[in-house]
Amino acid sequence: MMGFDGKTLIHPSQIETANSVFAPSPDAVQHAQEVIAAHAEALREGKNVAVVRGKLVENLHVADAQRVLALHTAIGQLDLDAAGASRSDA
Repeated sequence: MMGFDGKTLIHPSQIETANSVFAPSPDAVQHAQEVIAAHAEALREGKNVAVVRGKLVENLHVADAQRVLALHTAIGQLDLDAAGASRSDA
């Protein structure tokens, strides 16, 4: 993942759009989970690399995958918090 991963917002109405634009796609989340699982299995087998979707996976790919999942989780939590705040405002 390269490039921007955030944006300064000037109005709360922009949050949902920004989150959907910067959030990892469902395929990216699934791929990240596959990378982490495959690498963990390789380590259990005494190997330092794995192959996921025909590509070599090593520590640096696992770090990227963890970042994708952390972003996915954080945005999901923000969305839950915003939904809760909206319900309590009503």
